[in-house]
Amino acid sequence: MTATDLVAQYWAVRHLSETLCEPLEIEDYGVQSMADVSPPKWHLAHTSWFFETFLLRPHLAGYREFHPGYGYLFNSYYEAVGDRHPRPQRGLLSRPTVKEVYEYRAHVDAAMERLLCDGQGPAREGHRADHPAVAELTTLGLHHEQQHQELILTDLKYNLAINPLRPVYRSDVALGQVQPLTPLAFVDFRGGLYDLGHQSSGFAFDNESPAHRVYLQDFALANRLVTNGEYLEFIADKGYQTAAHWLAEGWGMVQSEGWQAPLYWEQRDGEWWVFTLGGMQPVNPAAPVCHLSYFEADAFAQWRGDRLPTEAEWEVAASGVSIQGNLLAADHLHPQPASKSQKLQQLYGDVWEWTQSAYLPYPGFRPAPGAVGEYNGKFMCNQMVLRGGSCVTPPDHIRPSYRNFFPPSARWQFSGLRLAKGVDG
Repeated sequence: MTATDLVAQYWAVRHLSETLCEPLEIEDYGVQSMADVSPPKWHLAHTSWFFETFLLRPHLAGYREFHPGYGYLFNSYYEAVGDRHPRPQRGLLSRPTVKEVYEYRAHVDAAMERLLCDGQGPAREGHRADHPAVAELTTLGLHHEQQHQELILTDLKYNLAINPLRPVYRSDVALGQVQPLTPLAFVDFRGGLYDLGHQSSGFAFDNESPAHRVYLQDFALANRLVTNGEYLEFIADKGYQTAAHWLAEGWGMVQSEGWQAPLYWEQRDGEWWVFTLGGMQPVNPAAPVCHLSYFEADAFAQWRGDRLPTEAEWEVAASGVSIQGNLLAADHLHPQPASKSQKLQQLYGDVWEWTQSAYLPYPGFRPAPGAVGEYNGKFMCNQMVLRGGSCVTPPDHIRPSYRNFFPPSARWQFSGLRLAKGVDG
């Protein structure tokens, strides 16, 4: 990427974060309805804090921080940077105001403009967009902000859903046509030795490396995602009342949390409805089922007599598929039904696909030195890998090697599943 391209990408990403917030009322910016979500105001400030902390302070001579207390308020989990405000209490902060947060973003953007375009680095020369250290950290910061763009919408959906009024984020959210289900078929893949992990010259997070070789048995992946209609069959067959389908911890969650259907589903006069960013809508049987925990995805696969794919199987299958689909740029903001094709589809977009792989380091993985090394490595415990992106993932943020990860009980993410199985013979 050239320096000019990097500057253009910087402004495009920063503008999109604010565009996603345009439909919000001022009261929406500060809501935090559970510990796992953050207020939109916090996301806007935290992504600015990232650029301020890792680029402007060390690389821009004479930079003056916007507010001395923001480092404490908007640090997320970087121990090397210092103390931070408790995550579950982010929604208790009425100040800074929304206006002040946007002023903070403008302050950071103006300084980044000087750093990237004017070349006003510290005493040593060359700190600008074409300097490797600045370019690398800026690119990381942009992909970090794209992750938070997903979270702005994902967290906002949860914040709105707990409101009895079921507020609408945008009235034009597309749910897709109600249509006959695309027949589910399995696409076979030959086993053997495959290279896994990031191998190109483009950006990737450190957890996608190093590239390494894996051996796979013959396997097959479903040609499309599991649908609401298929999941309704699981519910009707007492899937949530049958312990044999569930891992022990998952069955414990069913009992303690009272799960009876995916998150955001509710029955009205005997019919299932779902909360979307466009408000309450009837469940579309043809659309991919969404907002499932790993436990629910695994239980459904067990009920079907199939399984979830490993992340290596998923990556091998996806490596030959172009990155297109129902991603954020499509502006549907909701999973869409599959096409009539029997070919492998919906690998990118719609829903993050749970795999049966625990989130662990690749052979030879070493976190980067310094605070940025805390980005991924320290979370490699008690998490499961998801692949493929969702309907709120920016299309230039995803790639075949991208590893998302969440605890197996997480449901508020746009997460669903694709079936897999072994191949005899």
